[in-house]
Formats: sequence, C-alpha cells, structure tokens
Amino acid sequence: MISSESKIYVSGHQGMVGSALIRQLKNQNFENIITRTRQELDLTNQTDVRNFMQIERPDCVLMAAAKVGGIHANNVYAAEFIYTNLMLECNLIHQAFEADVQNILFLGSSCIYPKYAQQPMAETALLTGILESTNEPYAIAKIAGIKLCESYNRQYGTDYRSAMPCNLYGPNDNFHLENSHVIPALIKKVHLAKMTNQPFVDVWGTGSALREFLHVDDLAGACLKILKTPKSEYDSFVSPMCSHINVGFGEDISISELTKIICKVLNYSGDIGYDTSKPDGSPQKLMDTTLISNMGWKPFYSLEAGIAQTYEWFLANERTVRS
Repeated sequence: MISSESKIYVSGHQGMVGSALIRQLKNQNFENIITRTRQELDLTNQTDVRNFMQIERPDCVLMAAAKVGGIHANNVYAAEFIYTNLMLECNLIHQAFEADVQNILFLGSSCIYPKYAQQPMAETALLTGILESTNEPYAIAKIAGIKLCESYNRQYGTDYRSAMPCNLYGPNDNFHLENSHVIPALIKKVHLAKMTNQPFVDVWGTGSALREFLHVDDLAGACLKILKTPKSEYDSFVSPMCSHINVGFGEDISISELTKIICKVLNYSGDIGYDTSKPDGSPQKLMDTTLISNMGWKPFYSLEAGIAQTYEWFLANERTVRS
C-alpha cells in the first residue's frame, strides 16, 4: 500500500500510460515522483537498472514502460516485442527486489488471455488455452511479468501487484497509421480523409471483431485505487496463484461501430470500406471487471466522450504527436 509520502518511480513516463499515471499521482498530491527517459536509463540493461535502483531506492515502482503496438507491429516486430518486454520486466522486478522495494504495479494487457476464452474473460482464464497468434510474443512476455510478481510474492512476501487493462486510448498515444492501436490509427485516418476531402476510409479487417476500450486516465485512476488498497483487503480479492486484476470499461463494441463513432466525433461523412485481406485478430476481447468494480472503481469517460477528448488533444498537439 502506498501513501502520498511514498517515493514512486514511474517507468515509461513519456508514453500514454506513464504520462496518465503522472497526472493522476499529481492530482492525488503525490510529489515524490521519479522518472527517467530512455536516454537516461536503458531498462533492458541489467547493470544500468541495478545501479538506478540501488541509488534511488523507491518505495514503489509503476511499470508502464513497454514496447507496444497494434496487429501489424506485433506481426512484423515479434522478436523485438518479446525480447524488449521480457528484458525490462526481469530487470525492473528483480532489481527492485534487490533494492528492497516492497510495492510494484505491473501493467499488462487483455491479450494475455486465450484467443477463445469464455466472454467476459475472468482473471482465472489465464493459461487455459492457446493465445491469439498475431500478438502471442507480446502476450507471453506479459504473462511472464505477472508470474514474476506472483513468484516474488510467494517466495519473499513482497507486495507486487498486476493490472490487466483492456484496449487503451487517450492523450500521448501513438497515432501511426500502421503500427498503432485501432482508435488512434482510425482517428488519424479519418482526420486525414476529412482534411483532404477523401470520399471514403479503409478499415483493416471485416469490422466484425469486438473490442473493449478504456480511456487511459480511467486506467490511471484504477491503478491508484489498486495501489492504495491495503494488502489484507487486496489479498481478499485475489489469490497467490491468480493475483492480477482486470481493468476494463465493462462493454465491448464492434470495430465497424467504433469507426462510425469516430466519424461522428470528427464530423466526417464519407463512406467506410473494409480491407478483408488484413486480420481481425481475436473475435472478441471483453474483460470481466467484477473484482475491480467490487473494489469501488468505475470508469468516468464514455467511449464517445473519451474519443472527443482524445481528438481535441490530437488537434492541439498534431505537430509533435507520435506517428
């Protein structure tokens, strides 16, 4: 459990999730926050991470750093996805332990669950079936992070927790047309079509896949809720062999309906086409959010309001946005 006096290291603070965590921490009067850029600290270098942890000795580590991307990036850069994520997880968790850090929050992804998991996906679905092939390397790395936290807790009595969010979007996202996730890619695609008077936009896949989306600021709020929950109370919600908690919106939507919402928010009236040569990925990915709801958390942003807020941020930062 953390308090406002805790010294907290946020890895990946310049990314979408990390920057949202920083905003949430500051909103809740946390002032002793540590950050490092990639240039200042290479999280895949064990010696560098060891030296950093031994010098700083934070009370808590928020693990928001990761190599992430959409279906295309996961397919093309599979080796980099599994290597980079495994290395930074192993280095951060083990070197935090060596520096007597008692609190960690590891952030994963809903892709850890089997491709054909029963919907909605409960935490207990982990490792009960085959993974979706398009993001299997990334998913395996995230599963390893969960099991690292569980193993250190069982063997050493640490308080390392894991949160598994659904698909995220919001300020500081990557808006690359091919390597980003679906919402930022569609926002940019529809925006460009609107600005250049294109009569239609193409969407990858059939549009039938169902996905759940959560604004990143809502995730950050859930993370602080998880971290501020006393250990005895947290342990009553989870088990030593299944210690992660899902964080989701609680409802899913088809990619075709999502595209219509984005077109509405951006005031684009062109046609929508579907490139069926591109993969859909898992047919459905809906999280069972019973545990986090029972802890007293619920999301603030509706999907339409969250997309509108994200588009406003995109317009204000278009020249410097990641793409």
